[in-house]
Amino acid sequence: MSLRSDAQEWIIEALHFYGGSATIIQICKYVWAQHETELRSSEDGFYTWQYDVRWAAQALRDKGILKPISETERGLWELQ
Repeated sequence: MSLRSDAQEWIIEALHFYGGSATIIQICKYVWAQHETELRSSEDGFYTWQYDVRWAAQALRDKGILKPISETERGLWELQ
């Protein structure tokens, strides 16, 4: 799996942990706490993972898994 596809799973995992909605900061803290070892060993991914998480969030919006930005509070990511 690629870091971007992993990031989609990690976002969903984090959102379930937070009850279905969370800020990007909460999600990134959760991802780091749960997947630090994987991130550190992913070569360039160590430097790009926060960008990859944002990319993955957009992919999840495109798939209808996350609510569109227009339907959530600013800075909040929420499951459909």
